[in-house]
Amino acid sequence: MIDDTTQELRRKLAELRSEHRDLDDVIAHIGADGAFDQIKLQRLKKRKLALKDQIAHLESQIVPDIIA
Repeated sequence: MIDDTTQELRRKLAELRSEHRDLDDVIAHIGADGAFDQIKLQRLKKRKLALKDQIAHLESQIVPDIIA
């Protein structure tokens, strides 16, 4: 049985993955446009990278490393 903490971590992980995918779409759309705000694009990429780090951290909490 999955405890409440693990369920909460999985819910948060799903939210972060969704936001990461959304940012990926926005960045692709902005990059495809000829005239775009470089600073805005950099901020979005930085946010996307921060989300990736948070996702990796949550994944490591859900599935801890097993020492072989």
